[in-house]
Amino acid sequence: MISAGDFRKGSTFEMDGEVWQVIEFQHVKPGKGAAFVRTKLKSVMSGARKDVTFSPNEKYQEARIETKKMQYLYNDGSLYYFMDNETYEQIPMGFEIVEDAIIYIRENEEATVKFYQGNPIEIIAPDFVELKVVETEPGVKGDTATGATKPAKVETGAVVTVPLFVNEGDVIKIDTRVNEYLSRV
Repeated sequence: MISAGDFRKGSTFEMDGEVWQVIEFQHVKPGKGAAFVRTKLKSVMSGARKDVTFSPNEKYQEARIETKKMQYLYNDGSLYYFMDNETYEQIPMGFEIVEDAIIYIRENEEATVKFYQGNPIEIIAPDFVELKVVETEPGVKGDTATGATKPAKVETGAVVTVPLFVNEGDVIKIDTRVNEYLSRV
């Protein structure tokens, strides 16, 4: 059991027959009245989000989420196939499970897969990836005094804001947690 007072970012618990993950939390102690915990929750199964306020002493069943490193194999148009590196079992997943991470993962690269009761629920891309820029506008000379930026599309389809000196064909390092350009490689 986990009490609402112990919620932290990433905590998972069961409530109303569904599994929820804490995205944000704030412990509030008003000058008048009892303390409470204000949270933003995300449904692990459906992806729905909601704001909920809890009393710090409310208790919920903790949900056990397993994580496993898996290799992304290919996309057949509707499903994305990942392979367990230990058993070589291939697991197909729908777009709703992979949508946040797939724009950073090339075929044959590893990603972290989260499972709840044996079912995949989320894919997490590596924190930092190096990808090739396939489409961007050329920088305009003399436009650099203000630290100007431009959008760039990388080989996996992600669009990242980059400095003007980045050109097509350059390999760039991206922080996938915040979708930010870090450097040229």
